[in-house]
Amino acid sequence: MAKLVVPEGYRENALGHMVPVAQIREQDLLRDEVVRTLAHDAKLLSEALREFKERAMQDVEDLVRVAAEKYGAKVGGDKGNLSLVSFDGQFKVVRSMAAVITFTEELQAAKALIEACITRWSDGADARLQSLVMRAFKPNTKGELNTKAVLGLLRLEMVNFDGETDAEWAAAMDALRDSIQTSGTTTYFNVYERVGVSDKYRHVALDLAAVG
Repeated sequence: MAKLVVPEGYRENALGHMVPVAQIREQDLLRDEVVRTLAHDAKLLSEALREFKERAMQDVEDLVRVAAEKYGAKVGGDKGNLSLVSFDGQFKVVRSMAAVITFTEELQAAKALIEACITRWSDGADARLQSLVMRAFKPNTKGELNTKAVLGLLRLEMVNFDGETDAEWAAAMDALRDSIQTSGTTTYFNVYERVGVSDKYRHVALDLAAVG
């Protein structure tokens, strides 16, 4: 469906209605200008970051290929992690390959078993432990689980008074392990700059939260 053409002297509101500019509050117009300007600039930055990542991937791949050809080697399969440092040691580029982990329906079985353990332990279990365990299954605002928190449950050891691992907890961990599924890999690029003449490097922030 073609987007409606906004007549001269009107603005389209969030409901799709045409509103005369003369009837719009000055504060609303000012807010609209600020939001639109920031959104436009953000889209340009996002596109620049996308282009940077594509160029970085290609440049590093070319560097690896040149090195391989020098020794008559063929490079294929998993690209792996790399740390590249400039000749003067001032800059460092790190390529990291991370597995994309998802969970199958067996995670629900693990959650049910863990909840049963928490209920059974409720009289004697540390409330902070209960909170830690169940927080792992709390989705974020996007409805996604915190993969690191879920996998962190595998490091917890739950033993009975006789020193043996709790059978129900062990079954929950088996279900959790079986639910883990690798669905691909994600490539990350991080750039660092050396701090003075030290052996420490400062991360060059490429996300808003880390800037300033």
